[in-house]
Amino acid sequence: MPFVQGQLRCESLAVTYRTECAHCARPMRIRIDSELNYVVEEGAAPLVFLPMVNFAKLKAPNIIDDF
Repeated sequence: MPFVQGQLRCESLAVTYRTECAHCARPMRIRIDSELNYVVEEGAAPLVFLPMVNFAKLKAPNIIDDF
């Protein structure tokens, strides 16, 4: 994610994801910057989620292995 690399490099960064709707397969672009501001192309309204992780109980080497 851009906020991690931006913090390490002490500069603002942004990344653009090209993806598609899981429901209708319509292509879309989502731009996220170092401040977690985002821009979604007009007409799209994607649902975004943040996994809640209890790091005290995490036994896997990273959260990806637990999902």
